[in-house]
Amino acid sequence: MSAASMKAGQAARRWPTLAEAFAGEGRAWLFVAKSLLALYLAAWLAMWLRLEQPSTTMITVAIVMHPHSGMVLAKSFYRAIGTLCGSAFGLALMCVFPQQRELFLLCLSLWVALCAGGATLYRNFMSYGFVLAGYTAAIVALPAIAHPLEVFDSALMRVSEVMLGIVVAGVVSDAVFPGRLRLVLRQNARAHFAHFIDFVRGSTGGSIPRAEMEQAHLRFVRAAVQLEDLRASVIFEDPEVRARSTRMRLLNQHNMAAATSFQSLHHLINRLQREGRAAEVDALIALYRPLGAALTTPAAADLHEPAVLAPRLRECARRLPALAAELRAGLAPGHAQLAFDTGDTLLRRFLDELCGYVEVELALRGRLLRGSVERVHFRRGNDATGALVAVLRTFLTMTTLSAFWIASGWPFGSSAMLLATIFSGLFAALPNPLSSAFTMLVGYAAGMLAGIYAAFWLLPGSDGFAMLVAVTLPLLLIGPWLNAHAELAGVGGGYAIGIVYIMALKNPMAYDPVHALNDAIAQLAGVALAAAAFVFVPRVTGSGWQRRRQVRRLREQVVLAATAPLAGLPWRFESVSRDLFHQVIVHTRPGSRPSRELLGWALAVQESGRALIELRQQLRADPAPVDVGRQVDAAVQAMAQLYRRPDAMHRQQAEDAVRAAIDACAARPALRPRLYQLLGALRDDESPLAAWTPSMEPAHAP
Repeated sequence: MSAASMKAGQAARRWPTLAEAFAGEGRAWLFVAKSLLALYLAAWLAMWLRLEQPSTTMITVAIVMHPHSGMVLAKSFYRAIGTLCGSAFGLALMCVFPQQRELFLLCLSLWVALCAGGATLYRNFMSYGFVLAGYTAAIVALPAIAHPLEVFDSALMRVSEVMLGIVVAGVVSDAVFPGRLRLVLRQNARAHFAHFIDFVRGSTGGSIPRAEMEQAHLRFVRAAVQLEDLRASVIFEDPEVRARSTRMRLLNQHNMAAATSFQSLHHLINRLQREGRAAEVDALIALYRPLGAALTTPAAADLHEPAVLAPRLRECARRLPALAAELRAGLAPGHAQLAFDTGDTLLRRFLDELCGYVEVELALRGRLLRGSVERVHFRRGNDATGALVAVLRTFLTMTTLSAFWIASGWPFGSSAMLLATIFSGLFAALPNPLSSAFTMLVGYAAGMLAGIYAAFWLLPGSDGFAMLVAVTLPLLLIGPWLNAHAELAGVGGGYAIGIVYIMALKNPMAYDPVHALNDAIAQLAGVALAAAAFVFVPRVTGSGWQRRRQVRRLREQVVLAATAPLAGLPWRFESVSRDLFHQVIVHTRPGSRPSRELLGWALAVQESGRALIELRQQLRADPAPVDVGRQVDAAVQAMAQLYRRPDAMHRQQAEDAVRAAIDACAARPALRPRLYQLLGALRDDESPLAAWTPSMEPAHAP
């Protein structure tokens, strides 16, 4: 090695943070260059096509651009849908109420409010589509409110301008040094696969402390939601990922199911260990140990290689029944064997799901996909009540501004209405709207000042498109640069919209400082009113009220596990319960008492809900006699009632019903382990139900 290379290596080790900073700035400036190229290309094309407002096309580019091309295409797709829906509604509204301004504004306010509610109800860029549908209707209809006959031309022009911006942003993002999101998805999926395999391998020696299990559950939930969010965006970017989308969903489903079974198995071992049931614990750990051996490959490079792990896991599953029979024979008949049978059932279920997880991962890593797979979906736990609050807040904002406009005859009321429409939807979908509104308002004000300076000091002395680029480039690049840094993205978004909006590039260009200043004041008033609405009608996301409701909805997933139709119920239960938990935990301080309570309920819900689904599936596959079926159904309904209204009375009723069902199933050995798992979950001294559990008998008393 040369001296120069040694010095370079020592410098890289000495200054890793500096190297990362330079790499990050390089990516940021690449994004700035691509954004500016798209902005100016969109402006030039809009002028060449003689569109009325090239600024609308530039605003579209500024909003849509993202460092990853998949995000741009996903955002563009939903923006196009929202634009078409909003334009159609604005056109229809003007046709219905051409001369009734009061009814026109009332209906427009209701439409914008419903779109804001949809933006809070859905996630990812589907939320953005609702925002677009709301304010595109205002963009189309408000400028034509005094000239109803021009509304069709206005709608056609706005759609053309927005679609041009979408096409330009998509082409530039995908053709010029594209940042492929599929690489991020692949890296995250493989990293999570490796972490999950390592965690399972490291846990085969015994029980896992409750705190460690809670943190593992938190990591598993975040990974599941993150992978689904990435998959939903990458399918717009890559046809290969689109073809593999069904298997990616199935991979996530196998991972969630395996994580639930893994946790249930260790909860059982932990409970038995706390009760001093050494014989059952030793037998279960001995049964579990071959799994660790199957996951430990001779070569360290193969520890996370699914092609190596899959046959080893299938061989382990083939040998498991014989080992289980041998270990069971060494236990006393009755309660000890029932506890072992429960652990054996859970381990077989976990091993089967882990094999499915590894085999789907192996298929995804292959070049060719063969055969069809089960179609599953990741269901979201959408918050309808929070959406209704957003509808109410936005409707009050828009009607208040409409009433003021009508009463005052304010000439620039349409500008205030338009900006209030845009930002009401944007703020409603943000996790911390007041803070986001303040930062965006600061950025918007700075962008307007820069736009006024460019429009009335720089542009009048320039001639031609080249001069337009030269005089506006130093000011325009500030917005993309801020957007490239996550901590400044709010300011950057406001700045980019503000400077483009106030420059108001047109065909032909018009210079009216008085109009521009009045328009700027109206726009700031609209943004400020949209932000002030969150003071009078506070946000729901992250509030204590929402946390209590979401925890209640999380518990209700056990009710659905006990009562909903079985078709598709397992994957629906796994995805909805995790999504609900993720919605609440992101707004809860780590390590706090609410966070620990939430983690406790999440683990209890996963264990009880999955056991109920397995119990119902077993009954459907092998129907029991009427009297046995009646007892098991009573236990299932008692568990549902407990999670619907958790208290000491319902907990005791559920325990009595489960015990009675265990006794009734003496001749049905396939049902007893699942009922016994429910009994253990009811009497777990570390679960939230422990507050209502009598302490005079052990958790697994027969």
